[in-house]
Amino acid sequence: MKSLSHDRLAAALTDEAERFAATISGADPDLRVPTCPEWTLRDLARHVGLAYHKSAAIIASRPTGYVPFEAVTVDEPSGFADLGGWLRDGAARLVAAVAEVGPETPTSTWTPDRRAGFWTRRLTHETVVHRADAALATGTPYAVDAELAADGIDEGLDLVAVFSRQPHPALDRSSVRGRGETLLFHATEPKRDWLVRRTPSEVEIGDEAADADVVVEGRAADLLLALTGRIAEDDPRLTVSGDAGLFRHWRENTRF
Repeated sequence: MKSLSHDRLAAALTDEAERFAATISGADPDLRVPTCPEWTLRDLARHVGLAYHKSAAIIASRPTGYVPFEAVTVDEPSGFADLGGWLRDGAARLVAAVAEVGPETPTSTWTPDRRAGFWTRRLTHETVVHRADAALATGTPYAVDAELAADGIDEGLDLVAVFSRQPHPALDRSSVRGRGETLLFHATEPKRDWLVRRTPSEVEIGDEAADADVVVEGRAADLLLALTGRIAEDDPRLTVSGDAGLFRHWRENTRF
């Protein structure tokens, strides 16, 4: 599906990093993150910041082949209080690296999309979702732009579709292939529809409204959180009609 413009995503990445840094400022670094229970708040912030800095380093190196994150070394701040600034610097470093080479320039990624701009979009939405994790952990308010949330749904569903048909040792999503079952995700703000069809060979994603085995309705911001496992399937912000078990199976097998 068509993405938001690269310039808009680059601006959103910078803004989301700033908001993430503000969310963790002054918090207990050892606070457990309920939506990522294996992580503390420090772990969550490091995860996001390392993704910024490592992807920026990879793009700047202009690689001709695949470069795993594990092969890239970056400096990290020693104290939790410095993580906010490190996050902001990492987002700025990534935006600058993509601008330097151009968003359409080939680089190393873990998807068939080999463009440098892939990282801008991917890490914008990674930050949107992990900022929700930080907000839930710290009990602070959370909101996200409706159009940005809708783009996050686009991107997430596209990734599921890719890895439903393309083998990958860590990202395989063949478990959501099916026999023609359909799920409709209907956003009320902004008004958008995503029709998912599970076939024996892949998952197909369309943007039309149609009858489906299960219909899940809510604001794009809430659908994004539901699809990424950040709110429950029976959360009052959602309306689920039809086969709720099909929606449950989708959630359990598509979280990245």
